[in-house]
Amino acid sequence: MRAEVTDMGGYTLTENAPLGARNTLRVQARAALLADIHDATKLPELLDFPAIGKRPLLVLGEGSNMLFTGDFDGTVLAMATRGVQLEHDGDHARIAVAAGERWDDFVRWTLGQGLAGLENLILIPGTVGAAPIQNIGAYGAEVAEFIESIEAWDIRERRVAVLSKHDCAFAYRDSIFKREPGRYIVTAVRFILPRQRALRLDYAGIGEELARMGIDKPAPFHVAEAVVHLRSRKLPDPAVIGNAGSFFKNPIVEDAVAERIRTAHPELASWPAQPGKTKLSAAWLIETAGFKGLREGDAGISHRHALILVNHGKASGTQLWALAQKVVDGVRERFGVTLEPEPVVVGA
Repeated sequence: MRAEVTDMGGYTLTENAPLGARNTLRVQARAALLADIHDATKLPELLDFPAIGKRPLLVLGEGSNMLFTGDFDGTVLAMATRGVQLEHDGDHARIAVAAGERWDDFVRWTLGQGLAGLENLILIPGTVGAAPIQNIGAYGAEVAEFIESIEAWDIRERRVAVLSKHDCAFAYRDSIFKREPGRYIVTAVRFILPRQRALRLDYAGIGEELARMGIDKPAPFHVAEAVVHLRSRKLPDPAVIGNAGSFFKNPIVEDAVAERIRTAHPELASWPAQPGKTKLSAAWLIETAGFKGLREGDAGISHRHALILVNHGKASGTQLWALAQKVVDGVRERFGVTLEPEPVVVGA
């Protein structure tokens, strides 16, 4: 059955929409209805359609944090809004960004404006609107640090809501948007970015990479370049092989659990978390359990980084999810630690 596209002015509707190009794992799936939103003010009109209100609703960015295990019998809503507005430019710039802007494009724009803060978060796939939902982070930085507020449509209360950073309840790979799924549709994000700040150089080889580059007095754009080099070497490119980035969260466990594992494995990769807790490297756990590079059919774990679930060609979402569960079971059996997926798993 062919997809049927209708332009509604401010948004388009596609029936029986293919989603293979809408997710970076390249899983072939379809949605009963796909709505591409180009004007956020049209959201209430769209959501008032009885056919949409009676169906499950899934908000989708670039699909870089999503695994479809089958077709979606509901409405997939994709924010395609654009716009970056510099609201105040001084020692700290206030910037309003539409949800549909690409995250990496925005990071590079801030660097071009001479702003600091997001350099460690360069090259992360996805949209600006998706960034706060899981509080994206990399190389010692999290996006929450630089968010002033979020504008969203509150489905439950049928109104535009402006949520402060405090309201968003940000935590490691978490936010109110994940804790109250289905309530908010992020339409814009407001950032506060400084022009001068201490650079974060002490995480995951950034200092060593800057030294290799011959940089002894780095600026934010130097740090960004170093991160690009590191990510490009370690992580497979979704444009080359289907993947959704880090598939598992780094587990946070009781200190006693970490000490038990460290006794048997002194090389355990870990970091202090909140008092009494330790954050373990999920990549280390997976690799030590023997899963790095594993392939079953076209579903696999990357040979470059043990956190990355990859689609070598035509793996289905069900096959990828089954392999992920095999990894979870193996790590639990070996270390007594349960891994949690980072992406949204639809239909599991």
